[in-house]
Amino acid sequence: MPICIPNDLPATETLHKERVFVIHQTRANTQDIRPLEILLLNLMPTKIVTETQIARLLANSPLQVNLELLHTSSYESKNTSREHMLAFYKTFDQVKDRNFDGMIITGAPVENMPFEEVAYWDELKEIMEWSKTHVYSTLHICWGAQAALYYHYGVPKYPLAEKMFGIFPHQMEEQNSILFRGFDDVFMVPHSRHTTIKRVDLLNVPQLQILCSSDEAGIYAVATPNGRQIFLTGHLEYDADTLEREYLRDKNAGLPIAVPKNYYPNDDDSKRPIVTWRGNAHLLFSNWLNYYVYPGTPYDLDTLE
Repeated sequence: MPICIPNDLPATETLHKERVFVIHQTRANTQDIRPLEILLLNLMPTKIVTETQIARLLANSPLQVNLELLHTSSYESKNTSREHMLAFYKTFDQVKDRNFDGMIITGAPVENMPFEEVAYWDELKEIMEWSKTHVYSTLHICWGAQAALYYHYGVPKYPLAEKMFGIFPHQMEEQNSILFRGFDDVFMVPHSRHTTIKRVDLLNVPQLQILCSSDEAGIYAVATPNGRQIFLTGHLEYDADTLEREYLRDKNAGLPIAVPKNYYPNDDDSKRPIVTWRGNAHLLFSNWLNYYVYPGTPYDLDTLE
C-alpha cells in the first residue's frame, strides 16, 4: 500500500522516480479504509531532504499511511523557504487536538548545546508531553532521541572527544525484539553526532530496555516494553550521499573532520560510497508500523488511551 502525502510535496517527484508507491490526498480520500495517521516533527534544517527520506521508508509497508508534517512555531527554519513551510507544514497549535497512530521526531544540529538553551526547547517539551496521551507510538531519532530520553527519564547526554561519524556494525541485545525482526546478526547503521548516552544511565531507568548496540558507536536502540516510546541514536533513514555531503561541507570549510568510517571503499573519498544499511532502514520502519503501531492503535483514534 502507498504512503499518502500532500499534493505537490517536492518529495513526490523523487519518490516516483524511485518507483515508491505514492498517492495524493485527493485520491486517498476516495478509498474506504482507515489509513495510519503519522505525524513527522521535522527538526532538521534540510526539511525537504528529511521529508523524502522518511516518506520513502514509511511507504514500504502494506498499510496506507497519511503523513502530516509538523514544525516548531518558536523557531523559523533558515534553510527551507517560507512558501514550502506554509504550504506543507502545520504548527503544534493546529494538531494538538488530534490523535495520531504514530509520530517521528527527527534529529537536529543542536547537540552541542544544553537542551535548555535550544530555542524551541519549551515547545518541544510540550510536544513530547502531549505525545504520551495523543500518540500511540513515538519514534525518536538521534538528537530527538537524546532530547526525549532527557525529558522523559532524566538521561543525560555526554560530549564525545571526536565526532561519531560513519557506518558501524551493530548487534542485538534483546533477541526477541520485534522492531528488529528479520535483521541479520550483525547489521550496519549510520551515525553522525558529537554526543552520546551511557549504558549506566539507561540501566538506572527500569522503564527502558536496550535493544541493540555497537562496540564502537555505543547504544543504538532503546524502547519502553510496550513500544509506545522508541529511541534511535543513529540515522538509518540517511541517503547514500548524506554522510558525504556532511563530510565535504566540513572539509571544504577547513573544519576538522575525519573520513566517515566504513563508508568509502578503502577510506578513499574519491570513490563512490558503499551503501550497507538501506535494507535495514526499510525493515525497521516496516516493523515499527506493522508490529508497534498498527496492531495496538484503536480504529477510532478518539478512543486512544
